[in-house]
Amino acid sequence: MKKLTEEPLFPFEKKRRAGILLHISSLPGRFGIGQLGEKAFWFMDFLREARQSVWQFLPLGPTKSDLDHSPYMSSSAFAGNPLFICPEGLADMGLIEKSSLEDSPDFSPYLVEFQRVEPFLMDILKRAYKTFSASYTHGEFDYFWSENAYWLKDYCLFMALKEEYGQRPWNRWPYKLAIRDKEALQKAEDRLSDSIRFHAFVQWLFFYQWDKLKKGAERLGIKLFGDIPIYVAQDSADVWAHQECFELDKETLEPSVVAGVPPDYFSKTGQRWGNPIYKWKIDGKPNESLYDWWSKRLSHMAKLLHILRIDHFRGFQAYWQIPASEPTAVNGKWVRGPGRYFFERVKNVVNGLEIVAEDLGTITRPVIRLREELGLAGMKVLIFAFGSDERNLYLPHNYEHTNFYVYSGTHDNNTVVGWYLDPSVPEYAKERVRRYANSDGNRIHWDFLRLAYSSVARTAILPMQDVLGFGSDCRMNTPSTSQGNWRWRLAQRFVGDYITAALESETIFYARYESGKDSKEP
Repeated sequence: MKKLTEEPLFPFEKKRRAGILLHISSLPGRFGIGQLGEKAFWFMDFLREARQSVWQFLPLGPTKSDLDHSPYMSSSAFAGNPLFICPEGLADMGLIEKSSLEDSPDFSPYLVEFQRVEPFLMDILKRAYKTFSASYTHGEFDYFWSENAYWLKDYCLFMALKEEYGQRPWNRWPYKLAIRDKEALQKAEDRLSDSIRFHAFVQWLFFYQWDKLKKGAERLGIKLFGDIPIYVAQDSADVWAHQECFELDKETLEPSVVAGVPPDYFSKTGQRWGNPIYKWKIDGKPNESLYDWWSKRLSHMAKLLHILRIDHFRGFQAYWQIPASEPTAVNGKWVRGPGRYFFERVKNVVNGLEIVAEDLGTITRPVIRLREELGLAGMKVLIFAFGSDERNLYLPHNYEHTNFYVYSGTHDNNTVVGWYLDPSVPEYAKERVRRYANSDGNRIHWDFLRLAYSSVARTAILPMQDVLGFGSDCRMNTPSTSQGNWRWRLAQRFVGDYITAALESETIFYARYESGKDSKEP
């Protein structure tokens, strides 16, 4: 097995662990979407009983209906999703009457009906705000505002202006607001003060409930594992507030170049994501404004999480830059990224935060070398392991070292059962799985669990759908589709004692639990 560099920039965790991938929105609960309330604590109790020590989820930011509520295209890199705020927690704070929740709509326990859920929950938040404005002690809120003003002020004004201008993108607002003329901004702040305060109030509630969740996780010995996209959405508070950090056309304020990936085996035209590209340098020197924004972003994440996955890590080594006028990603080019220099600049602000590099897809030697020099864990996905020969880098016998997170699949994959039953998957790939796992395939999801758990990778993560053996109707996202994603929910009745005991048994058998005074001994 390959030996890692002696002194990586980020020392990595060496304990063997197991965890589950379940986004917050997929939690059970009676308000139509998973939230930071009782069911989140129920899920952590389940993780504890099953000897799981990591809970992974997707980005936590506000989502937008015009982008199918994708957590990877948020209106803010800092804000929390208002739909995750639990109404019962507001009742406990005296902000709404508990009796007002008794006649809640009958939402589906199996999927998020965003078109029904969003107006219902936003109405509750507005009612809570009225109580807050009329009679609530504001000391904690005022402290939250002052501590987070560096992002909160811009975000709340951005949201208030979006409402005022019919949700139009910021670069289609009146020109002086779009370019952030100081006088125009001050007038907007005065005019929209109540709307600004409402959005700040909502963020205070989110982070109040999140803080309780994090403290509960720490009591149970569970690591919260979050995710951030490398890029941010063009129509976001971040791009509007920090235009000097992005490659934008000076007249239209649209991106002059956009992000994506080049053509490959999976797509002849590549993927044109459309996110603005970072302006890493100005006149040949590091863009200090951009590094300051990234430092604040990562420092913010370090307060919320124990582990952080950076999506599209390879973009730090080299990124695919596409002229904004191009309809596909074909005519892009590779541009060198900031590399190790970036991580040296931000190292101090992420002290104590474990970082995972999403390094899936076509990865070059320089990308691998950068990840290993930094000491960041990479990713291995078993569903990719059986489509070629014995040299496939996702096969467990080819793992170069232990500093990996191994998955049965991710949020972008079909479930294992869905993949195995898919007639478009070559039969030879399925035969290779059966041979590799010495199995007849009747419990293919459990075969994948054991392959992950038995590997040398230090952390094994399974989507909850694969723990339960659910099919393709329960997948979270289908890349390159724009509708019907991010909706799957876990019905609590599927998580019984049998599943808990079986998962606990496998976790113990493969030594993926931490023993000690706070752990159950086998």
